[in-house]
Amino acid sequence: MAVYEWHGISGSGKEQKGIRDADNVRALRALLRKEGIILTQALEEAEAKKKKAREVDFGRFFRRVSSQEVALMTRQLATLLKSGVPLVESMSALIDQLENGDLKAALTQTRDKVNEGSSLADALKAHPRIFETLFVNMVAAGEASGTLETVLGRLADFLDAQTKLKGKVTAALAYPVFMALMSLATISIMLVVVVPKVTSIFEDFGQALPWYTRLLIFVSYVFTDFWWLLLALAMGAGYAARRWLATKDGRARWDRITLELPLFGKLFLMVAVSRFSRTLSTLLASGVPLLQAMEITRNVLGNVELMRVVEEAAGSIREGESIAAPLKRSGRFPPIVTHMIAIGERSGQLEEMLENVAVAYDNQVDGRVQIMTSLLEPAMIVVMGGISGSIAFAILMPLMRIAEFMQQ
Repeated sequence: MAVYEWHGISGSGKEQKGIRDADNVRALRALLRKEGIILTQALEEAEAKKKKAREVDFGRFFRRVSSQEVALMTRQLATLLKSGVPLVESMSALIDQLENGDLKAALTQTRDKVNEGSSLADALKAHPRIFETLFVNMVAAGEASGTLETVLGRLADFLDAQTKLKGKVTAALAYPVFMALMSLATISIMLVVVVPKVTSIFEDFGQALPWYTRLLIFVSYVFTDFWWLLLALAMGAGYAARRWLATKDGRARWDRITLELPLFGKLFLMVAVSRFSRTLSTLLASGVPLLQAMEITRNVLGNVELMRVVEEAAGSIREGESIAAPLKRSGRFPPIVTHMIAIGERSGQLEEMLENVAVAYDNQVDGRVQIMTSLLEPAMIVVMGGISGSIAFAILMPLMRIAEFMQQ
């Protein structure tokens, strides 16, 4: 049975497209006709891929399968399996109702490999951009233990929690970034448009200008006449920063700096601790061995400094130590976290204790985001108002002197 990418027209005249498996084009046409769709084009998936490779599709650089879509698909698959529907049939049902083309194609290829005798985890490995290592390892553990539907349910909960946490952090950073851009745009307009016009008035009267007005005129002159140099310097600095961050030492130093930033550093640490706790809890509850779970958890932290700590902790565990002791020695994990992990190890309830840590830190992230938002809004307004006021002061003071000179 082949997999086809098809285009057609519905009874209402709307263009339709999708991915469907059929014995041949004639069988595909018959299947679509039953749904009220007239087939206009059908290409086997391999042929369609070759055609797309020859075409320049700029949209594919921005198209991604979101974690929310993967979480929804995972939860639906878990529900179907719990209802007693066979795996291949469950995947076929999901493929028919998926809207994201990339996810539909990946799941179609996965189903075909499973139908040929491959395990679900091995079939998912072919799509690392959609199904990460964490996802694949948990599925493998679920298949090995015979609890695939339970593991898929945990995976869906995990992905939902991670998406929610990411949304909170994005919301915390979005406002100050927006205000900073708006402030930069406003100040640039004042320097490039307003100040040069006022400067011509000062030149006509030939009055001596205070130092702050001369400084403002110089900055306006640089922005107006040497904008290309500023742009080149900014691009060069951005390129140099990217090259530096691409190095091992540069990335490690930057990640250490982010954890020590005022205001934001504590938030980044809270997010990392929550991600560490929830990921490790989910993996252990799904039957993944501890050392393998630590390795997977290390790779999802996204901070080189914390990854180093977890890697050293895994080495200590391999030598017979507990989890809590090396984490405590690192000084990076808060004492309450290592204390709760130690209690979980002693009581044999490590998974539950890690989940409690994740929930507690999610709540702390909520509270900190609210505090940051309430503090940043007036702070940004004060900063923007201060800069705009300074520019206005530097312009108005000489104008007032000119007005006094004219009255004399």
